[in-house]
Amino acid sequence: MEQIHVIGGGLAGLTAAITAAESGARVTLHEGHRTLGGRARTTDGPHRANEGPHALYRRGPHWTWLARRDLLGPVVSVPPLEGLRFRFRRDGAARRVPPAALLRLARRSARTAPVDADFRSWATGQIGEEGARAAAHFAAAALFHHDPGALSARFVQERFRRLASLPPEARYPAGGWARLVERMAAHARGLGVAVETGARVDTRRLGELARTGPVVVVTSLDSARALLADASLTWESGRTVLVDLALRTRRGDAFVVSDLDAPGWLERFTAQDPGLAPAGEQLLQGQFPIGPDARRAEGAARAEDLLDLGFPGWRERTTWRVEALADGRTGAVDRPGTTWRDRPSVVRGDGVFLAGDQVAAPGLLSEVSFTSGLEAAMLAVKAAGRRSGSGVDLNRT
Repeated sequence: MEQIHVIGGGLAGLTAAITAAESGARVTLHEGHRTLGGRARTTDGPHRANEGPHALYRRGPHWTWLARRDLLGPVVSVPPLEGLRFRFRRDGAARRVPPAALLRLARRSARTAPVDADFRSWATGQIGEEGARAAAHFAAAALFHHDPGALSARFVQERFRRLASLPPEARYPAGGWARLVERMAAHARGLGVAVETGARVDTRRLGELARTGPVVVVTSLDSARALLADASLTWESGRTVLVDLALRTRRGDAFVVSDLDAPGWLERFTAQDPGLAPAGEQLLQGQFPIGPDARRAEGAARAEDLLDLGFPGWRERTTWRVEALADGRTGAVDRPGTTWRDRPSVVRGDGVFLAGDQVAAPGLLSEVSFTSGLEAAMLAVKAAGRRSGSGVDLNRT
């Protein structure tokens, strides 16, 4: 069988490389950075922060796929007592329980939410204007978008229900997402995948690779647009301020502070995984969506509002702090009248396939990357088989 090239070594790229190799293909993975992982990288050093608040969702499609290959590794869930330390910012004050309207909306099936209507209008008809606004802001934890109420009602309700599910779906790879990346990379190498880091691919190099076999492009949509010289590769994403900090431990701190007055989320990740920070410290990660013309300082100020509510004396206790702006790299969001099927297609023609978190594949956040990586790899294997005239075994995936 011909060679298959995978450009990009994040979750989708590793999924594509493993899938293609399991089908018997010869695979080379090209990663422009010196390390693999994409948005699943974790900082080195005593404070192990992911690039924004991350979680695996237990009912997601990649959970079973990873577990079947013994790649899931140790995962941790939130200790039950930490659920009592969940706080909701509402009307400027910290509340211990969410509005009853949120609980009512969480029981509504996503199938009852129309694709063509915006979430704010639909939810207002279900639970009233105040409840709809709070629900939209709560859902922003999985949207990274400054105005969730303006998005498709079906799109937001699907994510709202999974965030609000009881018991919680969220699980966390012990040691940070880099540990999951390491297991996937080791498995890929064990299957014979050649992994080249520091190997940035430009348009000329892409053409050379495509002459030797199918190519799976797994980069941000902006990078793919430039690499493939395809102006149609656009889709809306979020713009959010990422805030990571470590505090000296204090009993009574909140576990999560969810902002219901504006989109925003702050979580104490050492509640479930104490090893993410040195002894006596706790690691917090948060994200605060801002509009297209807003400055990063606006999101940082909102982060400090939540810190004041959930972590008294945090300024004097801070031992480490990092801020960043994630612009257009937090996954796709769907406007009214659109679904994931309307996003850029996995199939790009001429033996080129596209994967990532903004393409035409279902799922929540990283699940889109996984699903598209799986599909792109299977299509690339079929294409390689046709070019070489050999059969392929897709049952091995």
